[in-house]
Amino acid sequence: MTETWTCWKCGGALVDILLPLARLAECAHCRAQLHVCRMCVFYDPAAGQQCREPVADSVTDKQRANFCGYFKIKPNAYSAQPDQTTAARAQADALFGGGAPASATETRSPAELARDQLEKLFKK
Repeated sequence: MTETWTCWKCGGALVDILLPLARLAECAHCRAQLHVCRMCVFYDPAAGQQCREPVADSVTDKQRANFCGYFKIKPNAYSAQPDQTTAARAQADALFGGGAPASATETRSPAELARDQLEKLFKK
């Protein structure tokens, strides 16, 4: 039986992947790094330091390639649920106004955006 793996970030199928997974391996669909905590069977957001392997070294960024020797690729690493950071940002945007719409920020220069923020801050 062959296992199929999916990217932790985009959910794309990881076809022709070589094991053991190289530290700098990337997803062919979204170019996300794959030797990351989020792609490991020991990754658990509810566990201490988000890892169920008790001896593993602490890794601060769970979405960047690391040198963990306990890494084991997780077959279905993709989760359509937003992570806690995304959910917290959405709640903060809803509470504090969320900023300008994307279409308005795409056509304006950073200087114009900064000036608008200052004017809004000082109520001009």
